[in-house]
Amino acid sequence: MYTIRGRRVGAATDQEVILGRLMSYLTLDASDDGALSVDPVADGAGEWWFRGLLEAAPDAMVVVSASGEISLVNAQTEALFGYRRDELLGRRIEMLVPESMRERHPDYRARYSANLRVRHMGAGLELYGLRKDGAQFPVEIGLSPLQTPDGVLVIAAIRDVTERKAAERRINELAAIVESSQDAIFTQAPDGTITFWNAAAHRMYGISAAEAIGRSASTLAPAGRPDEVGIRLEQLLRGRRIEPFETVHATSAGGLVDVDVTLWPVRDRTGQIVAASAIVRDVGDRKQAEAELQCLYQAQRHVALTLQRSLMGRPVEIPGMATASRYTPATLGAGVGGDWFDLISLGAGRVGILIGDVMGRGLEAAAVMGQLRSAAHALAKAGLPPRELVRALDSVVADLPDQIVTCCYLEVDPDAGELTVCSAGHLAPLMIEPDASVRRILAPISVPLGVGDIPHQQATFAFTPGSALALYTDGLVETHDRDIDVQIDILAETLHAALSSGADLEEAADAALHTLLPDTAGYDDDVTLLLALLPERSLARASVELASEPGAVRVGRQFVVSRLQEWGCAALSDTARLLVSEVLTNAVRHGIGPINLRLRRNDRDLTIEVTDRATIVPHPRQAEEEDESGRGLLLVEALTDHWGTRPTEDGKSVWFSLAIRGAG
Repeated sequence: MYTIRGRRVGAATDQEVILGRLMSYLTLDASDDGALSVDPVADGAGEWWFRGLLEAAPDAMVVVSASGEISLVNAQTEALFGYRRDELLGRRIEMLVPESMRERHPDYRARYSANLRVRHMGAGLELYGLRKDGAQFPVEIGLSPLQTPDGVLVIAAIRDVTERKAAERRINELAAIVESSQDAIFTQAPDGTITFWNAAAHRMYGISAAEAIGRSASTLAPAGRPDEVGIRLEQLLRGRRIEPFETVHATSAGGLVDVDVTLWPVRDRTGQIVAASAIVRDVGDRKQAEAELQCLYQAQRHVALTLQRSLMGRPVEIPGMATASRYTPATLGAGVGGDWFDLISLGAGRVGILIGDVMGRGLEAAAVMGQLRSAAHALAKAGLPPRELVRALDSVVADLPDQIVTCCYLEVDPDAGELTVCSAGHLAPLMIEPDASVRRILAPISVPLGVGDIPHQQATFAFTPGSALALYTDGLVETHDRDIDVQIDILAETLHAALSSGADLEEAADAALHTLLPDTAGYDDDVTLLLALLPERSLARASVELASEPGAVRVGRQFVVSRLQEWGCAALSDTARLLVSEVLTNAVRHGIGPINLRLRRNDRDLTIEVTDRATIVPHPRQAEEEDESGRGLLLVEALTDHWGTRPTEDGKSVWFSLAIRGAG
């Protein structure tokens, strides 16, 4: 038994006999042709040296005779090919060669025997080996001829290069990807010298790889501009993470190109940064498109804002009703939205207040807003009570595809001291009392317009003379980091603080926007705020209930004349008496009693209103020559400053106003 480098081997085999004979001659000396020659040695020390050397070799070592028989193998050969030594010794070397190559293999051996030159590992001799299990694998082979008294032997060092080949394939694939990339890719050393330059870089800069490699990447920066890539390369070498950045590079033709640059480090096996690679993308077209898009956006925003302001118009000034309003379009996204508000004089001292919000942005939202504002204004002028007006708007929105709208309509009757509210999904208005205390008007809030099939409710609230209203859209109070109820409370506190300190409505509106929206450059929704001081009651009021009979007309005329004399308006008596006769006559003939006659006087006009229980609202018509009636409302229209009709909860109302011009 023998022990070689701690490994136990069996008794002498044919391999060991041959090895013994070799070692008895072994005195190695390289001849001019690179072959090894042997001479006898005095003792057997060389045998143990050679045996240990063969077994310690990292590669599979196979000694082959001139006739192609395997004479010696080492342990690495057994491990690589899966055979035991006794299965290999004496067998032909072709057993380790794939079958497709066996026929040509003897010819390869013969040609090698003709020159017997040393072929070093890595000199380009790459073949395939065949394992015992039939698996083929790529190998790299080094060959050394050995002259012995018994003839020439060939020592073959065989290395499995499967992993290296796979790595080379991956490298080649990556190289192909890099070379075929539409983005310019180059690599630079820590001193900024370019060491790699792909085809896209050639196309972008007009500089070939031969011209680029070896030059400094700083030459890509235009004259007079900082070398952004070089600056960030230094930061990268210091371990900083570099985010993609945009800069300007110069081409060989002297042009400038906007580029987006991504830098990442190239590290060696120790983790040390040895280079940096850059992906450079031409973003000139993108930046031009962005600039054009920005111009289009600004143009659309301008058109939408102009359209919205044109459609919204300036709210009518209601006598005795001070207001302050703020509208700010969004500064982010599509900008202009669908907020709107309106003040509508309903006649007979009443005022309609409307606020709404069309979901969405841009021209479409502004156009929808215009349609709804016009429709709501006309419906309010027609005298529809809040619930009926909101229901009618719901029908309008239902015909508009994919639209959701919130709105709130309030009807103010200052003489009755009442406020009637109907809300379709809109935020609750705020009531500001004369002492500047603020509370929410807790009217029922139904679903937004456009949802359909759900009835809207209205509620009536008493208010104190001198009170004011605050109406707003969600852009004022909705944030991403705070509950909307908290924001509404802040709005109420801000208004209270401003008004209790003596500020007027304009100053209170400014305070509200400053508090709730301090970042004026960051609105992501349009903002609307309306503050309105509710009209005062009439200076003088009077009313009488009449039976639905012909005599009511005479009683009504007398009542009007006497009250006008008391109020110092006797100059209006003749006109008022004539018009009251016409309106009361229609109520007696076509209405349902009882009939209510109301008079209101302020410092501007006199308003007379007649109500009854009939639901059919009268309209002026052109009477024929032979008709004995039908001209009453035309007379009312001709002699009054304002007049109108409206449905009420239990009937209808006809009213008219006469201006007071120093009458007494």
